[in-house]
Amino acid sequence: MPTLPKENRCCAVILSGGLNSRMAGRNKGFLDVGGQSILNRLLKTLEPVFSEILLVTREPHLYKNYPVKIVTDLYEDRSSLTGIHAALVNADADFSFVVPCDTPFLQPKVVRLLLDALEPELDVLIPVIKDHYEPLCAIYSKKCVPVIETQLDHRDYRIVNFFDKVNVKTISTDLIRMVDPKFLSFFNINTPEAYRMCKETA
Repeated sequence: MPTLPKENRCCAVILSGGLNSRMAGRNKGFLDVGGQSILNRLLKTLEPVFSEILLVTREPHLYKNYPVKIVTDLYEDRSSLTGIHAALVNADADFSFVVPCDTPFLQPKVVRLLLDALEPELDVLIPVIKDHYEPLCAIYSKKCVPVIETQLDHRDYRIVNFFDKVNVKTISTDLIRMVDPKFLSFFNINTPEAYRMCKETA
């Protein structure tokens, strides 16, 4: 049986479950950047590539008019890792490309770079920028679910802490730089100051 195109074996996941405490409770996905919300910017990048897009949230009513499959955390505690877990459990695809809702400048070439490097035996495919993992712009396999659940049962929410138990492949800084020279794909709006910088960039 021929191998399916990588984009058909991989869905996209937008994590939108944060408390937004440093943004005074403002939902970062709905912040305006360049005349459109960050969420709409992400969808514009992801929709041409992925047939399945999931959005993980604790407030599903906010997204009922968006063309996404809405899922909620299965663990009571809130973290990016619980969001990744919920997505992997609910996804139809074997792999999930995960991105947070506060990343307005995700570059299509970075998405394509990861998809082109995806291999069936991998559990995690992750960029490394200046010696640091970028776990919220990475691809995870459904095979990670049991390992993640064991970690969550111990209330360990640091994503990279399960990497030594699975098959991880990294994408080097040099490769990322070739398609995203300013590393804009990894710019997150975590503070009002970052939001002001982001609007100037847009």
